[in-house]
Amino acid sequence: MPLSKGLSFSDWGLRQRDFAEILNISSANHLRSEYNKFVELMLMYALVDCNNFFVSCERVFRPQLEGRPVVVLSNNDGCVVARSNESKALGIRMGTPFYQISGLADSGKLTACSSNYVLYADMSRRVMSILADAVPKIEQYSIDEAFLILDGVPEDKIPDICRGLVKKIRKWTGIPVSIGIAPTRTLAKVASHFAKKYKGYNGVCVIDDEAKRTKALSLTPVSEVWGIGRRLAPKLRSLGVETALDYVKRPSDWIREKFMLHGLRTWMELQGKACVEAETEAARKSICCSRSFADMLEDKEEISQKVAGFAAQCASQLRKEGTAAVHVTTFLYTNRFRDDLDQYFPSATIALPAAASSAQEITAAALEAFRMIFREGYKYKKAGVIVGDIVSADEVQLPLFGYDAGLRQKNDALSRIMDKLNPVSAPPLLRLASQKDAHYADGIRCEHRSSRYSTSWDELLEIK
Repeated sequence: MPLSKGLSFSDWGLRQRDFAEILNISSANHLRSEYNKFVELMLMYALVDCNNFFVSCERVFRPQLEGRPVVVLSNNDGCVVARSNESKALGIRMGTPFYQISGLADSGKLTACSSNYVLYADMSRRVMSILADAVPKIEQYSIDEAFLILDGVPEDKIPDICRGLVKKIRKWTGIPVSIGIAPTRTLAKVASHFAKKYKGYNGVCVIDDEAKRTKALSLTPVSEVWGIGRRLAPKLRSLGVETALDYVKRPSDWIREKFMLHGLRTWMELQGKACVEAETEAARKSICCSRSFADMLEDKEEISQKVAGFAAQCASQLRKEGTAAVHVTTFLYTNRFRDDLDQYFPSATIALPAAASSAQEITAAALEAFRMIFREGYKYKKAGVIVGDIVSADEVQLPLFGYDAGLRQKNDALSRIMDKLNPVSAPPLLRLASQKDAHYADGIRCEHRSSRYSTSWDELLEIK
């Protein structure tokens, strides 16, 4: 049947996974022909990637950090999770413990920033809103990446549109971005690496013909290919595959034998044949809220307050996503790095009579589990709450007998009021008595955190 631009595999009766077999059937030449027509008429994709995003967010409000080595640290200022190019030049690697480079920070040769996820999330929202206004459809892939689905956009106009987006995002938000354009998502990822690495591209790299594709793949280590990564790269290198081009030169039978359908899809994407469908966010099976404490804790009441805070945060996330959970698990960890102390890693799970999302029910279950596992005499370094067996809030079925439906309605109503009154980025104004003054984020070491300039009235930028 004839194909038209924007048609999906499912629109003409062929499942995506069937192509792996179809391409290897000699009698299916007519299907190959139809597939090639599909490829020629396929959409172009653009991957927008914010450069060194966490560091860039810090620099927006602290321009004195431009051109200086900067790192962003994990919770409790534990290790490096983001680096500026200048930090990379110093040899600082991802995951480096902060204590190993604290001397550089003390001497002024390096600026260390505690993670400020509230600020980063808000800056991400601003970038994504600009993208959403500019193109027909976007798929946000992570906090700092998004695919643009350029349906109906003339191909010759795409590079200019993307260059305009690079300038607009930089001007309106202060965040530098790189954009890779290609006929598949995987190739767009490859193109974005070149856009970021080489200044001559001015932030936009396009892979739109065979010569560019071959050159890009020959310069791309196989470990940097989306869908392969560092996990499979050692196996590929042991088989003589060093670059992305080496990978696509291998026969499809060999790829399927070694790496099954997932590897074959990546192989086809690198060939320029789109076969990775748009990713839709699947419903989560569980939600976890946990924190390591700045100091080891022994007091039962103090730890229970933190557990209540974690449980309330899990419940809030359930309501935000329109879901409810059946099981509530509480866990405790001692400090596994302290060989001189007794170790204890308990957990307990409570099954609710019906899936719930109210702060009262989730917190009560978490504290019940906590009381089951807490033991005196241990120094606890971490605690957390996990809610599991998540279902849609519209699918909750209440028990016929022995259940107070009226109390459930009151709890849900109160939780909705809490959601309206409590700010997103600050300790809650309305909280359960079991939380007392504790907030789920309390006790996190963040000695180098910048202000939450764009979300807190108390931390607005000061100009002197």
